[in-house]
Amino acid sequence: MLLLTSLGLYAQDSITTSEHPKKMGWLRRLVRGFSYIDTNYVEPQHYNWSVMMQGNYNYDYYRLSSVGDNKQSISFAPTGSFKVGPYFGWRWAFLGYTFDLRHLDLNINSKTFDFSFYSAQIGVDVCYRRTGYDYKVRHVKLGDGIDTYALEDVPFDGIIVGITGVNVYYIFNHKRFSYPAAFNQSTCQKLSCGSWMVGLGFLRNSIEFDHEKLQQLIDQRLPGQEVKLDSALMFKSVNYHDYNVSVGYGYNWVFARNWLLGASLSMALAYKRTKSESDSRFNIRNFSIRNVNIDGIGRFGLVWNNTRWYAGSSIIIRAYNYRKSQFATNNIFGTLSVYVGYNFGRK
Repeated sequence: MLLLTSLGLYAQDSITTSEHPKKMGWLRRLVRGFSYIDTNYVEPQHYNWSVMMQGNYNYDYYRLSSVGDNKQSISFAPTGSFKVGPYFGWRWAFLGYTFDLRHLDLNINSKTFDFSFYSAQIGVDVCYRRTGYDYKVRHVKLGDGIDTYALEDVPFDGIIVGITGVNVYYIFNHKRFSYPAAFNQSTCQKLSCGSWMVGLGFLRNSIEFDHEKLQQLIDQRLPGQEVKLDSALMFKSVNYHDYNVSVGYGYNWVFARNWLLGASLSMALAYKRTKSESDSRFNIRNFSIRNVNIDGIGRFGLVWNNTRWYAGSSIIIRAYNYRKSQFATNNIFGTLSVYVGYNFGRK
């Protein structure tokens, strides 16, 4: 199930008069300030209701590697899943349900939930993912001179990954640059424009890994080579918390009437602490520069929108890195969405 929301141009409609007109007037101005736009650049939404059909393709990629002279690495990725379903929207809220067309009869125990909240100035992304058991071994490096071709694309159910995160970002040129125009269809960008943005984020990542099962698979697929996993890869689980500060830039290119190509890229300076480190009280004394990594998120959208009908596609890609003295993980996951919708019920 996927829930998408957008709040911005309609926020002022939820404010009503009361017994304290001065207080409500101040609050009304504050809310309107978050949604104020320059209508020479951005066309507001003119309808109350919307229906939409959307399809989502999800892909995940995880790489585990040891660090040192005897470097080994193993990458896992499931077969991409495609989900499709209807959505119904009222003003700023969309609610819908998607069905996994590839796994209608399979119990792979995977869950995905993405929630986005937009105003002209502020954006919020919430992500919740729990993988299933449909991974395959994709790329393997176990040492010089070792042929690992027999391991590639082999099913492996010994890894489970969980991700829970939230990102909040502020858009500087919010009066003329509209994020919802590219990724939420609640506004239309009329003239090309860009904006810098800054953000704060938190992520909790967990990896459960059955290294004994992987060793059995190696012995089965590579008989006679006596290949052993590096001790850095012989773990049961890794849990870490990620605190990050990001800086990025987005640009909406209006290349034809009713057409928009939007893109943004943000790089984050992330401080990651394992569960054992997080249990202790954090202060400047236990800060370690070795726990600092670079993460990134990219968003790309192509939209046709004449305010009544709209259609398009978007892709969001996130990359997270975690590195310790002997062990490193890299995680890339993304969602490609294709949609078509209709607005009705003019204001």
